Amino acid sequence: MSDLSAFPITRRWPAQHPERLQLYSLPTPNGVKVSIALEELGLAYEPHTINIGANETWTPEFLALNPNGKIPAIIDPDGPGGQPLALFESGAILLYLAEKTGKLMSTDPASRYETLQWVFFQMAAVGPMFGQVGFFHKFAGKDYEDKRPLQRYVSESKRLLGVLETRLQGRSWIMGEEFTIADISLLGWVRNLVGFYGAGELVEYHSFTGVQAWLERCLQRPAVQRGLEIPARP
Repeated sequence: MSDLSAFPITRRWPAQHPERLQLYSLPTPNGVKVSIALEELGLAYEPHTINIGANETWTPEFLALNPNGKIPAIIDPDGPGGQPLALFESGAILLYLAEKTGKLMSTDPASRYETLQWVFFQMAAVGPMFGQVGFFHKFAGKDYEDKRPLQRYVSESKRLLGVLETRLQGRSWIMGEEFTIADISLLGWVRNLVGFYGAGELVEYHSFTGVQAWLERCLQRPAVQRGLEIPARP
């Protein structure tokens, strides 16, 4: 039996199956990356719902695992050398899971770095920009009289969609014929931009036909469909 008692988070969210990888998350664009990857990989894991609406990411137990106070985070009881490993930041977790299993990312060095380039593209550009569109279009920012911030983020989001559109020309997936962590990193953000945020018309999503077709392919994958609902919302 794995001993995870050294991690304070397990006192607030006890592990019923401590031998399994522990996932602390919520189905947001960042949160679903890891649940989708775990479903694709077939790894045994136990999900724990972290209610961001109730500020549970700012509790001492969660901050002890993730000092950044954001989802997702994991504890892998079977980390390097067989020792438990705690990780936060979705990009780092995706890379870890891919390397742990030898799946969802090529072992060829050049392809590996190219895959990481698109994961970083999401983390540094797509996620922040699309998130700001959501804030200024759907949430509190929509009440701002000055619409210049919204237009700034809409323009940049359209540019980023154009980058993806160009990349996907002649490709089924971001890396070609193989579904990878690059696709997993990006799909939740594109889905939320046009779905949950309702910003499709703003960013002229209809004009990015390659991105549309790619997102539909992503959403048809059974593991993606499952991962988008894990862990269950409170």
